Amino acid sequence: MSTIASPVAVADRRATSRLRSRFYVGLAAFMVALVLVGFWPSYFGPLLRGNVTRPLVIQVHGIIFVGWMALLVAQVVLVARGRVDLHRRIGRLGIVYGCIVVAMGIVAGPAASVIHIRAGDWTPDQGAGFLLTTFGDMLLFGGFFGAAIAYRRRPEIHKRLMVAATVALLFAAVGRMQFIASRALAGVIWLSPMFVGMAYDGIARRRVHPVYLIATAVLFLVGMRVLFTQSGIWLAISRPIINALM
Repeated sequence: MSTIASPVAVADRRATSRLRSRFYVGLAAFMVALVLVGFWPSYFGPLLRGNVTRPLVIQVHGIIFVGWMALLVAQVVLVARGRVDLHRRIGRLGIVYGCIVVAMGIVAGPAASVIHIRAGDWTPDQGAGFLLTTFGDMLLFGGFFGAAIAYRRRPEIHKRLMVAATVALLFAAVGRMQFIASRALAGVIWLSPMFVGMAYDGIARRRVHPVYLIATAVLFLVGMRVLFTQSGIWLAISRPIINALM
């Protein structure tokens, strides 16, 4: 025998859905704040003063990264306002844009290494070690983003994977926060959007979604690559790349 949900139950579900959507708007805003704090001294501050003189490839990379954050905010706002139809249409373009983010990251990482080495800011080994950081960012972002595309018809999984993909990109922003005294604290700040998401799940759902648990573990493990940027094994791989580009 079929049952019909009462108007009160339907209204409660809609209210809960709106609350969850608004939470993700706040979470996206929090991630934008981390980007602004991390890149303010080296990019946003000088940009507002009109004295950014970075090479074109780095400028383009920065613009694309900012575009990704703007797209993320726009998408969660659309869902919060009930415009899921428009969210999905823009999402098709977002798939292409995400691929551009990966491609530009793969290009900009080695370019940044070469620029710093030629300027005398880094040794060749420091530049080679930096490739592990940038390639790791793109591996994490690409993996989570690809999974989010695969699960785009399952919102509860999709949105958490999109958070994880964006957190992967925050690695560079948090790495530039010079006021952070230790790598452990940097790791906590970097993963803080995941922790916030898990805390909200615990309060609103009484359990943490497995996507958050798995994604946070993956982010943490791959994030440990910073301990191996100057390892003999990695330098044996990355030195030939740098030498070919110099």
